[in-house]
Amino acid sequence: MAPQAHVWTPSGVTGPLRWRYAVKAFDATKTIEPGVWEALEESLVLTPSSFGLQPWLFLILTDRVLRERLVAHAWGQRQVVDCSHFVAFCARTDLGEKEIDEYLQRIQTVRGTPLDRLAGLRNIMVGALLKGPMKSEIKDWAARQSYIALGNFMTAAAMLGVDTCPMEGFDPVKFDEILELGPRGLTCVVCCAAGFRSADDRYASVPKVRFERGRVVEHR
Repeated sequence: MAPQAHVWTPSGVTGPLRWRYAVKAFDATKTIEPGVWEALEESLVLTPSSFGLQPWLFLILTDRVLRERLVAHAWGQRQVVDCSHFVAFCARTDLGEKEIDEYLQRIQTVRGTPLDRLAGLRNIMVGALLKGPMKSEIKDWAARQSYIALGNFMTAAAMLGVDTCPMEGFDPVKFDEILELGPRGLTCVVCCAAGFRSADDRYASVPKVRFERGRVVEHR
């Protein structure tokens, strides 16, 4: 029997999104419970991506000693260390036919689809990503996919009552070096700290600033 769709009221959806903000100070004594974190990891795994290729790795950092090394290359932002879990969203820089074939193999495993029936899909992906106009921007394409995962993760966190802070303020070269990403064909494109806001974070009570709906939403 198919699961029934959950009916959200407007306030049921927007409530957590109005509650969330980019946390400036985390309570370093609080840790996300394992069951809640498992759900958040699942939100990363289930994130949609172009062609379904999932050109990323989500590096979950809980080692505070390692995270302390990153602070100097993240504008001194203490969220890196004080949060419960720090996620580095890493995009693949070496996407090629090998990765495409791994994905097609996964389709065969999960859906039982013979590989010969996936030949057309393979030709489309190879042609579009590796031989067509997108070839020159494949790294940027992979990075943009990672931002879909970031948004999915932050929304899921808000719905579960977990605070987050997305972060682009860091030196990607240094992060890649410390996290040893280059040899693995990866680069860190964005990060997100997750945990619980400190009672001393004055930004928690500051009104959220957004343009009115009519300024950013248009119906035709």
